[in-house]
Amino acid sequence: MSRYDKMARRGTRLLNRYYARRSRRQPGTTAFVSQPEPRTIGSFARGRQLVAGNLLFAGYLVESPTTALWDVVAPDLAFDAERHGFAWLDDLAAVGDFRAREKAQLWVWGWIAAYGKGSGPGWSPDLTGRRVIRWINHALFLLAARTPEQSEAFFGALSRQTWFLSRRWQGASPGLPRFEALTGLIYAGLALKGHEDQVDAALKALAEECTRQIDDQGGLPTRNPEELLEVFTLLTWAAAALQDVGRGVPPAQTAAIERIAPTLRTLRHSDGGLARFHGGGRGLEGRLDHALAASHVTTRHADGLAMGYARLSGRRTSVIIDASVPPKGRASWNGHASTLAFELTSGRRPLIVNCGSGETFGVEWRRAGRATPSHSTLCIEGHSSARLAPPERGSGHEIMTEAPDTVPLDLSDLEDGYRFQGGQNGYEKNFGLTHARTLELAVDGRGLAGEDMLLALDTRNKRRFDKAMDAHSLGGIGFDIRLHLHPDVDAALDLGGAAVSMALKSGEIWVFRHDGTCELKLEPSVYLEKTRLKPRAAKQIVLSGRAMDYATRIRWTLSKAQETAVAVRDLNRDDPELTD
Repeated sequence: MSRYDKMARRGTRLLNRYYARRSRRQPGTTAFVSQPEPRTIGSFARGRQLVAGNLLFAGYLVESPTTALWDVVAPDLAFDAERHGFAWLDDLAAVGDFRAREKAQLWVWGWIAAYGKGSGPGWSPDLTGRRVIRWINHALFLLAARTPEQSEAFFGALSRQTWFLSRRWQGASPGLPRFEALTGLIYAGLALKGHEDQVDAALKALAEECTRQIDDQGGLPTRNPEELLEVFTLLTWAAAALQDVGRGVPPAQTAAIERIAPTLRTLRHSDGGLARFHGGGRGLEGRLDHALAASHVTTRHADGLAMGYARLSGRRTSVIIDASVPPKGRASWNGHASTLAFELTSGRRPLIVNCGSGETFGVEWRRAGRATPSHSTLCIEGHSSARLAPPERGSGHEIMTEAPDTVPLDLSDLEDGYRFQGGQNGYEKNFGLTHARTLELAVDGRGLAGEDMLLALDTRNKRRFDKAMDAHSLGGIGFDIRLHLHPDVDAALDLGGAAVSMALKSGEIWVFRHDGTCELKLEPSVYLEKTRLKPRAAKQIVLSGRAMDYATRIRWTLSKAQETAVAVRDLNRDDPELTD
């Protein structure tokens, strides 16, 4: 069962099982209409780990050199979803040698024997679409040296999954799951003999989904940059598959690709990775480059927001800011209370980050990662700028409530740089305060000046502030400005505790200073990555103070040390992919 399938109503799950069982009665295809071309990109390092028997799925590592993949007891539903989705086939194909092919064939035909006739947890529309795409992409890799009987079993299983998708793509949740299901159906309809008549309906549905889900800014309702990349990749794959067989791409699909590409460029840091907001990670290595190249869209986003994010860029320094209201309703299942949080990357090195998604580390880490203190922004009395509703019955998912509903902003060019000004009202209800933030990036990217303000803007909010002050015995409303550092940053208090010096692996030195109105501390933090077994230790800069009046102002700066050269040759090699 996929993490999206957990959200599905009981009736949806029953329908999936019903049509999965019915699929076993469908006639099997015998061949491809045309020779499929692989487009998915895998990780050579992860492929080598799989060949060695190290199964790392959804944050769990199972060491199984000899046990077949399907004989391993899944420690978690997400683990099961990843192995049934077959994205790991990309990694084995990236290795491509005899041992990798042998492992891939063992596991694919193992799945066919155990689940290929409509049983097991992998028969949800999104997982089936993901699996079908991989089987078709890597068919030549998989079918090498197979017997006629094995080939027949492979094509029969593909045919049953295609029929299932044609009946159940509507059961996938809107957004990425439905894009996966429809792309898988289009892939199979174009590639498999006898399934050509299923393409037109799938193309029409995909075009409608593009119109509904991709807004004018080229964004998704979830505001998850990594999810947007996955959708964009699927759309480019489907377009390429259509062009390969001489068919046109629906205008709505082309228009969606043209809207998304500039947005992804805006959400990309100077090191090539995506900004990590609202449950998204940096993106699979190489996928963004490949998808952008395949789209043939070279335009950049016009001035303003992209999927609710603002970007400041000076030479090789990028700053990306969450400058809009959080996702709403079901789109907020993975949303974070991150309004006005920012990330900063210098060259190839992330400096200021958000902690990231704790989804693969359990419920408590997931909740912690969604809270405001896990983001590089201001937090009042440990409260988040948005709250989580009680878990939904059946799914366990928590939507966001009491979130900011007003986020005014202004982006402007200065003589020597670029300015962002924004505000959010997520703290008004409890404290009567609006958080306003100004960020100014120098044109050469060597300095970022920040100003955070807490303001009681009108009579009603001044009364709320006075009430909160009374509750704190007139001792002021406590706040913390947190700037989370990437784990590779070597940070230390400097100038007798008045500043923080930060050394990047590139050799750059950055210094944080403030106006002296707050207490400066360097505290432990964590960096949450989906490809790791546990959170990575990191540090965070914390400015702590108390709001005593209707207006409180804190100023701070992040700047490269004077001795840091204008152009740094970053020759330091990154560590190989690790799993600890």
